[in-house]
Amino acid sequence: MTGKLIIFSAPSGSGKSTIVNWLMAEHPELRMAFSISCTSRAPRGTEQNGVEYFFLSPEEFRRKIENNEFLEYEEVYENRFYGTLKQQVEKQLSAGQNVVFDVDVKGGINIKEYYGDRALSIFIQPPSVAELRRRLEGRGTDTPEAIEQRLAKAEYEMTFATRFDQVVVNDDLEQAKQQTLMLTGNFLRNE
Repeated sequence: MTGKLIIFSAPSGSGKSTIVNWLMAEHPELRMAFSISCTSRAPRGTEQNGVEYFFLSPEEFRRKIENNEFLEYEEVYENRFYGTLKQQVEKQLSAGQNVVFDVDVKGGINIKEYYGDRALSIFIQPPSVAELRRRLEGRGTDTPEAIEQRLAKAEYEMTFATRFDQVVVNDDLEQAKQQTLMLTGNFLRNE
């Protein structure tokens, strides 16, 4: 049985990773697996090629871009690329995995356009920019300048919410988890 695709996008601090990781850990019956992306950065810590990422040189990455091998990609910094290979996604789908994408809004929109009805796109949205500020400040991991940059980016990203199939407002984490589970389960059960 061929798998399907579930795309998650959200501004930083919306709780997307918490929700996605909960869904994958607590609901193995959904047969969900992360897409394995490529990056041109060096492995960190115990990261292994083909497990967390496929590690490519910037030149290899550019060659694959020229050959139109990516569903989506981004050059985050000069020579620091991240992207999703079409061939890897097809391999996971053919194995019956439901492939999960945790990507930025533009990447999410591109993947949805490419796969159409085979993909469900979900935008996880904070209840407000003020609440997002509170969460980011509460993390204690960013400078005030970085928080302002994240908030400006979040406001921009939130303008794309209507381009997604579903929007889950995370004002209550347990409700957001249950809503995401319902949306994902319904999508995967519909043949």
